[in-house]
Amino acid sequence: VQLQASGGGSVKTGDSLRLSCAASGSILSINAMGWYRQVQGKQRELVAAITSGGRTNFADNVKGRFTISRDNAKTMVYLYLQMNSLKPEDTAVYYCNADFTDGLGYRSFRWGQGTQVTVSS
Repeated sequence: VQLQASGGGSVKTGDSLRLSCAASGSILSINAMGWYRQVQGKQRELVAAITSGGRTNFADNVKGRFTISRDNAKTMVYLYLQMNSLKPEDTAVYYCNADFTDGLGYRSFRWGQGTQVTVSS
């Protein structure tokens, strides 16, 4: 199973970005997916998550500005993070994560590669 994240970039305060994460491989079912971010020297933190039932959870500092969504295709699962009203403190490397059951029935976790988001004032 592979997760491929994309959509990062350099923007100004107040701008928007949409991150995407494509999950492919032997996935029987998705339990939850999420976006995390990490600033150098600090711990990786949860930004937003969505369960298989569509329940969402957001970090307090992004509530009202970020939305998370998921789209299932035939052989792929797509995860999105719409980020509006971006602030300099949103600058970080963003990672997608999947909690899934693989084709053999085992619960597994996988991280995508990071995508850099830089917000300048």
